[in-house]
Amino acid sequence: METENRETLDRTLKPHWVWAIAFGSAIGWGAFVLPTDWMSDAGPLGAVIGLLLGALLMIVIGVSYGFLIKHFPVSGGEFAYAYIGFGRTHAFIAGWFLTLGYMCIVALNATALALLGKFLFPNLVKVGYLYTIAGWDVYFGEILIASLALILFAFFNIRGTSFSGRTQFIFTMILIAGVTLVTIGALMSDTTSTANFTPLFATDKSAIAAILSILAIAPFAYVGFDNIPQAAEEFNFPANKAFKLIVYALLAAGVAYAIMIFITASIQPWQQLVSQDLNWGTGVAIESVLGKVGVFTIATALVMGIFTGLNGFYLSSSRLLFAMSRARILPSMFRKLHPKHKTPYVGILFTAVICLIAPWFGRTALLWIVDMSSTGVAIAYFYCCFTAYKFFSWNEAGRTSTNLNVVAPGKKLLSLLGIISSLVFLALLLIPGSPAALAAQPWTALIIWVVLGIVFYLVQRKDINKISNRELNYLILGKEEI
Repeated sequence: METENRETLDRTLKPHWVWAIAFGSAIGWGAFVLPTDWMSDAGPLGAVIGLLLGALLMIVIGVSYGFLIKHFPVSGGEFAYAYIGFGRTHAFIAGWFLTLGYMCIVALNATALALLGKFLFPNLVKVGYLYTIAGWDVYFGEILIASLALILFAFFNIRGTSFSGRTQFIFTMILIAGVTLVTIGALMSDTTSTANFTPLFATDKSAIAAILSILAIAPFAYVGFDNIPQAAEEFNFPANKAFKLIVYALLAAGVAYAIMIFITASIQPWQQLVSQDLNWGTGVAIESVLGKVGVFTIATALVMGIFTGLNGFYLSSSRLLFAMSRARILPSMFRKLHPKHKTPYVGILFTAVICLIAPWFGRTALLWIVDMSSTGVAIAYFYCCFTAYKFFSWNEAGRTSTNLNVVAPGKKLLSLLGIISSLVFLALLLIPGSPAALAAQPWTALIIWVVLGIVFYLVQRKDINKISNRELNYLILGKEEI
């Protein structure tokens, strides 16, 4: 019987490694590269409020994640949760959107390394001009840097989950040290002033609209925290600790985002800074007060952020592909494990191959796809919260025969707020005229991905429907009854 051959992953991840995977992936390169973009949209205070509110909403959503991880510690994350709550078709929808989202973020982290190289070593990186796409000049030098990073971290992830978890923690500690040193240096500088914060909000929109424009990107800014459920099958500790790790990771990420925005804005008038056409506004600001040492320190933190993002999302994308293959939705090759390291190496290599294509299209075109992928992340959050909501009861009278249906009105309320938050995120992205509505190019990418998903599902539908519910339960969850 096919279910007798259900593949499983080794339990090797320690709690502090898992926290580092979530925190490092959520921070990535964004905290160091995007402060000037966020201030341009919302002003310094608007950006900080929007991101901190986003962290709180992610914690609300994290309540549902913590509950489901505790009871269903399997690879696949939202793919598995959508199946539990709504069945196989919805599981495919969640998995389809997340697959692209994770791969895009892997590719975007690699191109961020090339972006840093353009700032620090322009003569080395801007070598071999090829063409221009959407206003972005593509050089062979930056393609080479991004490609080498993708290959290196594919190798790290194939080497074993414990190896990648340990290196993730080391990268994260270096990142935190870099941010701390730059913060202390900036605060001690005579040129740093709170007067540079004014105006606190962007002048071309209301304060509420400014905050909402940043709040809408929270699913993208904090997407790394849901690497925790993707790695749940590999915990070497009780799964009920997952919620605390989610909260600690989100709080740390929110504080890091806020610090980098405030430091960037305090060094010189932020409107003057964002008005310049700079590859890396934060780096320019820090260099103006801390010199080359400051730039080297924050660049080191940025590199660590890129490394943690690459490492974390390689793990998530390969585990998602593994889980979908184990459910017989994707080809069987994705559930093959490395004979020595016991990692889903085919998924890792597939992610690497797809992402190696991305740098050839330029960073601007890739950003369009990433903007679109925020929609998929919000959809995944929705499925997770709604599934958890169905398991909770307001009171004893509302309980059903479902074993996990527990009386927890507080958690049911929080899961309901998570559902509403997910829908608000989607509305901000999809409703024309909203402060964070998708532009035409991300809309085009979204439509193409949806159409491809429909075609793929129609081709696979007969094979998927041949599997009985009991067998599919076992393949996805490791148990025949939910």
